[in-house]
Amino acid sequence: MKTTDTPPADATSDEPPPVAKTKAAPGPLEKPSEGRTLNFFSHGMLILWAFMVVMPLLWAVMTSFKTDRDIFSSPWALPDSLHFENWSRAWTEAHMSDYFLNTLIVVGFSLFGTMLLGSMAAYVLARFEFPGNRFIYFLFIGGMSFPIILALVPLFYVMQNLSLLNTLPGLTLVYIAYSLPFTVFFMTAFFRTLPTSVAEAAFVDGASHTRTFFQVMLPMAKPGLISISIFNFLGQWNQYMLPTVLNTEPDRKVLTQGLVQLAVSQGYKGDWSGLFAGLVMAMLPVLAAYIIFQRQVVAGLTAGALK
Repeated sequence: MKTTDTPPADATSDEPPPVAKTKAAPGPLEKPSEGRTLNFFSHGMLILWAFMVVMPLLWAVMTSFKTDRDIFSSPWALPDSLHFENWSRAWTEAHMSDYFLNTLIVVGFSLFGTMLLGSMAAYVLARFEFPGNRFIYFLFIGGMSFPIILALVPLFYVMQNLSLLNTLPGLTLVYIAYSLPFTVFFMTAFFRTLPTSVAEAAFVDGASHTRTFFQVMLPMAKPGLISISIFNFLGQWNQYMLPTVLNTEPDRKVLTQGLVQLAVSQGYKGDWSGLFAGLVMAMLPVLAAYIIFQRQVVAGLTAGALK
């Protein structure tokens, strides 16, 4: 009986054997128009938000170089000339130089103390297991949720009994205590993301716990330190409630108190150009700190997620 067979494939052929084509499963319908609409909406909201934030700042800077007559006659027009005497008058006659110096002293020492004590406490809570570890950690968390206004009256009497009322060192200690809870909370989470192998290698080489912390772990936590330092600097620089209650001496007032005093005095003097000049003076250090360290702030906030 005669049969027909399919000829065998050529062994020397370079062509691959035919592959059966399967029909792809239908996927979700793509709608490019929806993506473009969402992108347009998000960008529009960002532009609107940037306009709402930047325009008041630019208007305050522009107004600080005007005269009082120009401020009320043409508030939205550019100044005809730059009146730098507004800045010098606010710096000398309004005593902004004294307020600025007091603020630098208080914020400088309180920021250093907050970062030193906060990073040390966070390192211990993140790296060592001991009885009461979680309890101490949750105490710091509880400090974040405690309204500072509820502690003003007992804090006033405590500072008075310690003879620290109306003093710059006393205000510095209060700023440190006020900023420690969030600092410990943030740095504890950051230290947990750092590799333990580096610290273990330092211990094998004979390094002590103190040397390992300051020379190994603290430099590795630099992004987190910069981020939390910026947040603490902003909060301490703009703090008004605590110095108003705990620091009433005229020669020891900080910048926020000086701005309020300058604003209240406008009802009698009408030096609005000097007021705006003092306001811009108070904003410049905060803006400069954020512009300089904005990359480090973003890197510190996203370092834990990237690791």
